[in-house]
Amino acid sequence: MKKIEKQLNQQFKHSFKKLKNYCEKENFKGWDPYDGLNSWVIQKTFLGKSRFFRLAWIQSFKRNPINFRPLFGIKKDYNPKGLGLFLIGYCNLYKVKPNQEYLNQINVLSSELLKLQTKGYSGACWGYNFDWQARAFYQPKYTPTVVATTFIGEALLEAYEITKRQELLDTAISCSQFVLTDLNKSYDTNNNFTLSYSPLDKTQVYNAGLLGAKLLSLIFKYTKEPSLLNEARKIVAYVCDKQQKSGAWSYGTLPFHQWVDNFHTGYNLECIYTYQSISGDKTFKPYINKGLNYYLDTFFTKEGISKYYNNSIFPIDIHAPSQLVVTLSKLELLAKNKELVDRVLNWTIDNMQSPKGYFYYQKKKYITSKISYIRWAQSWMFYAFSYYHLEFNKDE
Repeated sequence: MKKIEKQLNQQFKHSFKKLKNYCEKENFKGWDPYDGLNSWVIQKTFLGKSRFFRLAWIQSFKRNPINFRPLFGIKKDYNPKGLGLFLIGYCNLYKVKPNQEYLNQINVLSSELLKLQTKGYSGACWGYNFDWQARAFYQPKYTPTVVATTFIGEALLEAYEITKRQELLDTAISCSQFVLTDLNKSYDTNNNFTLSYSPLDKTQVYNAGLLGAKLLSLIFKYTKEPSLLNEARKIVAYVCDKQQKSGAWSYGTLPFHQWVDNFHTGYNLECIYTYQSISGDKTFKPYINKGLNYYLDTFFTKEGISKYYNNSIFPIDIHAPSQLVVTLSKLELLAKNKELVDRVLNWTIDNMQSPKGYFYYQKKKYITSKISYIRWAQSWMFYAFSYYHLEFNKDE
């Protein structure tokens, strides 16, 4: 058994090294599944004025396994959230083995994130580097979202712990003002609430609200401002009240948001646990336990395949195995579930990593999208590998 574990560990290290080399060679820039609206067809013609055409155009690029982006003028670029994930990854690597290479990357990535802030809001915030048309709303390029801001805020806090650069801490703390002031709130009858995805919409997406609660909890560790935990608790209570008897959560409240998927379930668990561990409030522990049992029992096969939906394997999405590693790491359960994690990582490397080092986006029943997406695939696998490395290679 120890020989097999050693072989797997070496395989994972080799896989991660190839991924790391690829991302550094690309300078952390790349395409995204949703960047179709960066095309000149949309930016410089009347077609970009049509909501229906924008939605169809994005989906055509997202679903197509052939990458037509260069043909339509869509360039590789920094994605702020992707940079945040890479930054946390390098912070984890530095914790295992402090060296100048990792420190340089931490300083470069954190400085780039400071430059990429979206201005004009109550606190520091970030969005994506493309216009985005969803079914529920339209977001112009760099519209700040609670999702991007949470990951980047956490990344800046991690970088501050290593570099002690005061500007990183100050910027991260100011994110709380964006979360509490600029995002829209939807209340229930108990006066608990969830947050909108951005200042421009009023959707009730459960993982988005919880990510805001997570960020408020992380900032509380530095400011000790009680109102941050009070507001975070209201969000956690709102979402826990929406948990199904099985332990599942749908994606959100809208009629077309009723699916149950793998990685958003992982998000929810991670965020609730973060609030619990920082606040010491164990009220929501039964929800975590029920949700975790559902998550582990539902979304991973005996072969190591990460299912996308609770009722369907396909599409097998690279985001799902990476979130498994992160969720279990955040819940302090990675070592306890090492057999499952190793099985999932082993299958993912064998079936979804290119010989060039990058990871594929999605594997469908009959076809695989092998396009390299910097945020959705590469930054997430880099992020996940860094937590695995932090847990199992910290004594090397």
